[in-house]
Amino acid sequence: MSVIIRRFDPGTLRSKVQARTAYAMQCGAIHTIPTHFELVEQGGVNFLIRIVSNLARKLQDKADQDRPFMPANMNHNPFLPYDQDLFVADISDTHVCLLNKYNVLDHHILMVTRSFQEQESLLTVNDFEALLICLAEFEGLAFYNAGEAAGASQRHKHLQMVPLPLTAEVPQIPIEPLLNSARFEGAMGFVAGLHFLHVLARMAPTWIASPWKGAQKLLLQYLDMLRMVGLSDCGAGGEAGRPGPYNLLVTREWMFLVPRSTECFEGISVNALGFAGGFLVKDEQELIVLKTFGPMTALQRVAIC
Repeated sequence: MSVIIRRFDPGTLRSKVQARTAYAMQCGAIHTIPTHFELVEQGGVNFLIRIVSNLARKLQDKADQDRPFMPANMNHNPFLPYDQDLFVADISDTHVCLLNKYNVLDHHILMVTRSFQEQESLLTVNDFEALLICLAEFEGLAFYNAGEAAGASQRHKHLQMVPLPLTAEVPQIPIEPLLNSARFEGAMGFVAGLHFLHVLARMAPTWIASPWKGAQKLLLQYLDMLRMVGLSDCGAGGEAGRPGPYNLLVTREWMFLVPRSTECFEGISVNALGFAGGFLVKDEQELIVLKTFGPMTALQRVAIC
């Protein structure tokens, strides 16, 4: 007997996320990590550096697992089963929307596959449909950490999205002014100021208006982007192929893909948000390291130059 999936009504996801966040905070299912931030400029980007507060570090030191700023146990699967207190909505037949249990940014959501798929596997048309459905609901920055070397903390495939702006004091994504200078060769763009392997592509507004049709177009563009940066060896397994570690960032206007060489710079974990211009450091010492070398230098070291 098949299970009927009741998807959320269009235009209601944001209110559902807000309501579930309030509930999860009340029952203790969600753990927001308090931070303060500094802006650090390098290479034409005003990087947003968040520093975990002293209180948060003291509380976290008492916990023995699931540290949000330390490598997680990749063999533990928090999504099978997922915590019902973090459930927001059914996105599709293949994906559910959950709150991020350890969030730094408010209303940080996850788009999680119902069945287990490896985080290192290729994104599929169903993944992109879920992404577009959520992007249609509110303006956000969606991202994907393809594998542990790209900053993924769980093996079960999940995309993520945070609302925009990232903070009220910074109205645009920090990397965006640099991306606006990209030169396009056909459908693919490249930024002279980014001295590491990357590729940029534009999003079509019609893709969000019709998520299933848009997902098919988006999948083809994503595969072209992988090939442009040398990650085209997907093997004979088709969708099950693993092209290698990379970060993918998606807004309503653009897609940005960066192959990765390693997860950490001087012990500081970097995920996709680093390539949006946002870093999380766990103490003032890590902040000093990032300021000394520069956040753009950190991106170059964890990418492929």
